[in-house]
Amino acid sequence: MINLSKIPPPCYVMEERLLRQNLQLIKSVKDRAEVNIILAFKAFAMWKAFPIVREYIPYSTASSVAEAQLAFEEMGSPAHTYAPSYTDYDFPTFLKYSSHITFNSLTQFHRFYPQVVASGKDIKCGIRINPEFSVVETDLYNPSMPGSRLGVTAKNMGDSLPKGISGLHLHNLCENNSYDLEKTLEAVEQKFGHFLSKIEWLNLGGGHLMTHEDYDVEHLIGLLIGFKKKYPNLEIIMEPGSAFAWQTGVLVADVADIVENEGMLTAMLNVSFSCHMPDCLEMPYKPRIRGAHHEPVAGKPTYRMGGNSCLSGDFMGEWSFDEPLQVGDKIVFEDMIHYTIVKTTMFNGVSHPSIGLWTLENEFKLYRQFGYEDYKNRMS
Repeated sequence: MINLSKIPPPCYVMEERLLRQNLQLIKSVKDRAEVNIILAFKAFAMWKAFPIVREYIPYSTASSVAEAQLAFEEMGSPAHTYAPSYTDYDFPTFLKYSSHITFNSLTQFHRFYPQVVASGKDIKCGIRINPEFSVVETDLYNPSMPGSRLGVTAKNMGDSLPKGISGLHLHNLCENNSYDLEKTLEAVEQKFGHFLSKIEWLNLGGGHLMTHEDYDVEHLIGLLIGFKKKYPNLEIIMEPGSAFAWQTGVLVADVADIVENEGMLTAMLNVSFSCHMPDCLEMPYKPRIRGAHHEPVAGKPTYRMGGNSCLSGDFMGEWSFDEPLQVGDKIVFEDMIHYTIVKTTMFNGVSHPSIGLWTLENEFKLYRQFGYEDYKNRMS
């Protein structure tokens, strides 16, 4: 258990023990199913923890030149790259740091494939397909919603793949289970099955929340083994992000003030939902707070949580506590490592939380603190 007295709030704190538990499970799926599972930086890019990740998983996926360079420098391997669009300015950098490059459209492939050939590098090229199937309910996170800009539909793909395409890539899940993947594979076979015996690799994208306590890992392994038996020519690649960092750490905040208005008590924090926990507002979802009742309990002290930016909607609520909150009390938001640090902003110049690791030796290792220069240098 983290010793909160050693944590300088506000701070994101990952627990090494919990990270290793996730990595052990992911590696066991990889080994037993004989597939390639790689880390998606878009959910988790705490690169000072990559030495731990590399003990289990050596590869990663990138969607920008910055992520591709980070993969090369800090994971020690070229990236499996997919970006919604490439430009003449950034494509040479992708060539430098990538082992795989997936294109979002056929026009992008035809435009940039000559540069792949001219580079002389053995870069595997793929096309992202859109199976036009999804179980994701929130449109903001649904890559297969009608009219999606992501991936080529079966209608637009045609009957043959362009020369130079060795694989297909899809992504239509978001923190889903293996049964949703099974339905996805059925849709892929129905619409793109005539390609599967002709390509070398199939990237199933992310959204596979295999480290969730309710995830049926045995069903996943059986599903993957069965699919590989049908298509023994295929290397199967999966690139989850959330699964790596799921339930591995917290965001520690302080109560800076208690505001009462119209009978509503708001605990004003030194963190921001808008700046530091944006998925709470985007998804939206209500995070759990350690030691608090997730829903209001009659008769118990109940508070809305308020962020420290000036955005009017920078709040969530309500949680109940067994004792009244006081200024200086710690508020610990659970499961705040995936899709938090990677999406933070410095809106209002609010203090950016520090980042650290709670080690196996029960010590706090500070990875990074942020100050005025970080804010100033982002502005100009």
